[in-house]
Amino acid sequence: MSGKIVAIAGGGGIARATARRLGAGGASVVVGDRSADAAASAAKSAVDSGGKAAAVEFDISDDASVGTFIDFAVEKFGRIDALFNVAADVSPQNLAADTDALDIDLDVWRHTLDVNLTGFLLTIRHALPHLIANGGGPILNTISGAAYMGEPQRVAYGVSKAGITALTRHVARRWGKDGIRCNAISPGLVLTESAIAAVGQDALDGFLETVPSQRHGSPDDIAAMAALLLSSDGEFVNGQAIVVDGGLLMR
Repeated sequence: MSGKIVAIAGGGGIARATARRLGAGGASVVVGDRSADAAASAAKSAVDSGGKAAAVEFDISDDASVGTFIDFAVEKFGRIDALFNVAADVSPQNLAADTDALDIDLDVWRHTLDVNLTGFLLTIRHALPHLIANGGGPILNTISGAAYMGEPQRVAYGVSKAGITALTRHVARRWGKDGIRCNAISPGLVLTESAIAAVGQDALDGFLETVPSQRHGSPDDIAAMAALLLSSDGEFVNGQAIVVDGGLLMR
């Protein structure tokens, strides 16, 4: 990743761990998040590990704001070489309101899809022309086991993540000949601050009984796979959804 410029949409725990790993590999990152503090924290992790970074506040569900984010990255470093989409609304209040197909408030449905799915479309459509002009590059989208499991609750979240898999394969098929690689990474239960707040300690304790792994996942586990897929080591991987979850889903 030495000398590469990576735009990271999202500033949570996985973004921080990935920015840190990419920075250690010599990359420069531009981190965008709705929270300016979260974006700055992720950018700092890249700088602290030896890379270069910048942060910008933006709203992934707003087309103009996404355009400003990508334009900022290009203006700051001259180009972008890769895009990592990791933003999502996993706040406890939104997840609690994301019920089932009969009961969900349509405003919650629309908001979840706007952020988790349409937001990825927006970042991709703004980044693609720059990547293609540079001869291609990787795009990595973050999904979830909810895309496959058929949960009884969180219908909007599950649909948004399943939709990202279709978007990922569309981009890989449509622009693969232009040098674009588009993949998805599916984390399991990873001990980020947002996951701990959303899941609760009882669920965390019970989770290990359901997986072959002897420990919980960490943001660094996801960052390791993300770094591979964003680097030249992942050049022959395209249109795939890679599960990193300690064996919870065996596909």
